[in-house]
Amino acid sequence: MASIDIAAIRKAYGSTHVLHGVDLTIKDGEFVVLVGPSGCGKSTLLRMIAGLEDISSGEIRIGGRRVNDLDPKDRDIAMVFQSYALYPHMTVAENMSYSLRLRKTAKDKISTAIAGAGAKLGLGALMERRPKALSGGQRQRVAMGRAIVRAPKAFLFDEPLSNLDARLREQMRGEIKKLHQDLGATSIYVTHDQIEAMTLADRIVAMNAGIVQQVGSPLDLYDRPANLFVAGFMGSPAMNMFAGTYRNSGGAPRVELAEGVAVPVGEGIAAADGAKVTLGIRPEHVVVTRGGGPGIQAFIDLVEPTGFGTILHASAFGSDVKAFSLERGLATRGDTVSVAFPVDRIHLFDHEHGARIG
Repeated sequence: MASIDIAAIRKAYGSTHVLHGVDLTIKDGEFVVLVGPSGCGKSTLLRMIAGLEDISSGEIRIGGRRVNDLDPKDRDIAMVFQSYALYPHMTVAENMSYSLRLRKTAKDKISTAIAGAGAKLGLGALMERRPKALSGGQRQRVAMGRAIVRAPKAFLFDEPLSNLDARLREQMRGEIKKLHQDLGATSIYVTHDQIEAMTLADRIVAMNAGIVQQVGSPLDLYDRPANLFVAGFMGSPAMNMFAGTYRNSGGAPRVELAEGVAVPVGEGIAAADGAKVTLGIRPEHVVVTRGGGPGIQAFIDLVEPTGFGTILHASAFGSDVKAFSLERGLATRGDTVSVAFPVDRIHLFDHEHGARIG
């Protein structure tokens, strides 16, 4: 396996700029997930690492070797695509061994490699089947097996689970994570699904509009998002965000929201008195009390039971407030409740530029 170093990478198609100077180091054996909305440049970056897209400027090194001008076949990487890309006329064994046969690998080594990969992926009984006789999950396992037998320096995954149904995606996520733990392989995984990013990654690279917004562990991005984009993208249900004014004179630090509502905030906020800010709080951190009580009065508009918990949608101070509770039957549509925002769960962002300030 090998480290991957990406330095000042830019990509443009004529006058359209897709990547704007990406710098990233992926350690040997690390599992890094590139996450962001469609069109943010994550798949383009992956394809540049693979050699499937030309580099407009910057440098990529795999295992310390500059690969800008190397063909894909000479980069010693393996890619797993969203579309599986299996040969329909070949059996599972033939699909998995194809790249090794092209390299004139000895038959006994091919057999050993296929048997090992097949055992890891539960494909032993399927080796003589063709792709049309396989389920979507089995086809994706074959695509991963084809990559594993090559023993490459790095694995690249381009939204490999997006064609699967929700239950199968959950199962395959677990299999991919176990496979990475077994192989210890350097892996880069592209997805727009923040649940996949949170559950799979050693580190997440959040991207938007061709720019890296934040790099860190899943909990780093969840607990301390660097800006409004990361705060809004990571987490489901999404973080509540309210425009307000920061005040630190004439009393304790607070954010004044609409309709005269003031929310206490912590000390050490990097903002001047009167600055326009955005206050954020995750739904699971909103405290809901039935029948009034301390907090802000709110009216329940919608209740969404999920089985695991309940998502409450409420109206308060002219805004929509989402809360998530593990308590069933906490409130029903039309109820009046109180909502409170604990000081230690509040996130503050500069309203104009979106950067975190507290």
